[in-house]
Amino acid sequence: MTLNIKYFGMTAEASGKEEEELLSHYSSIQELKDDLLVKYPNLEKVNFNIAVNHTMINGNYDLIGNEEIALLPPFSGG
Repeated sequence: MTLNIKYFGMTAEASGKEEEELLSHYSSIQELKDDLLVKYPNLEKVNFNIAVNHTMINGNYDLIGNEEIALLPPFSGG
């Protein structure tokens, strides 16, 4: 199973990527986030939110594989 990771705005700049696929050996979004912060240290300087399958999440989230993960910079509505 794979995870499709999409990076937007400042997260794309920090990672140097707009998208990548990772083999899913992660049990939670926190494990994935921790790994991405090690892989792309510049992400630590960026405030971002995470969406799983087009749904914003707060806190931790259990992954089952084949999810689409989006790293989104803060945005404001109007």
